[in-house]
Amino acid sequence: MIAIVVDDYDLAISHYVNDLDFTLIEDTTLTSEKRWVVVAPSLQGARVLLAKAVNEAQIAAIGNSTGGRVGFFMYTTSFTQTYESYKAKGIDFIELPRQETYGRVVVFKDKFGNKWDLIERND
Repeated sequence: MIAIVVDDYDLAISHYVNDLDFTLIEDTTLTSEKRWVVVAPSLQGARVLLAKAVNEAQIAAIGNSTGGRVGFFMYTTSFTQTYESYKAKGIDFIELPRQETYGRVVVFKDKFGNKWDLIERND
């Protein structure tokens, strides 16, 4: 599991579940300020803990936990369908899809500014 810092739990859940087609795995209230929110692009892949920023350093890291580099990688077996679905939902693609030696890829940003590679491998 990896953690992504967000500014609002409900907004993050809505974005990952409705826009990126993730599954909500868990949403447990821990305190009046903190929840354990886990989403996943599939039930067999990595899970993402949506962690709400609680101080200035964490707020500053929203969308930039990897220093501006692509930090997250999502694999698909239907690149065109996923790409078109995301485009229709307003996902922010920062380039056009391209063919690499390993497969098709395109970079997008989630609602919080994190960069993701959407990849369909050749094999």
